[in-house]
Amino acid sequence: MSIGRLDEKSEGLLLLTTDGKVSNHICSGTVEKEYYAQVDGDITEEAISKLKNGVEIGFDGKKYKTNPCKVYKLLDTPEFPERSKKIRDERHGPTSWVSITLNEGKFRQVRKMTSAVGFPTLRLVRIRVGNNQLNNMQIGEVIEIKLHLNK
Repeated sequence: MSIGRLDEKSEGLLLLTTDGKVSNHICSGTVEKEYYAQVDGDITEEAISKLKNGVEIGFDGKKYKTNPCKVYKLLDTPEFPERSKKIRDERHGPTSWVSITLNEGKFRQVRKMTSAVGFPTLRLVRIRVGNNQLNNMQIGEVIEIKLHLNK
């Protein structure tokens, strides 16, 4: 089974397991998940501050305020494999990349958060779950890792 999900437009690290306890632990809200999001426009410090403090998004037909999280603007464009479907090019205006690290994981949360502060997500890549990093893995590559819970 997969641990968590990535929506059809998202990319990146996906952990698979046959151990329900490991899955429950990672989904429990105690394990960090880090995402790199390419957003529409040159994101402002004000928007980053709002993201850090939590923003109101819609979830299950209700308003939900996200928990405080770690957010910073990336100075360099991350290097990921080219997408088969191009998002857009520079003719449509600038974009910027941010790192967002969450402990929670509501449906399409990162996309909703960046939209709530006026910078919709164009590309979303999960780069880390706990201590497990995407690093230079290629699309479709599988690496076996050992996950152990402290008992």
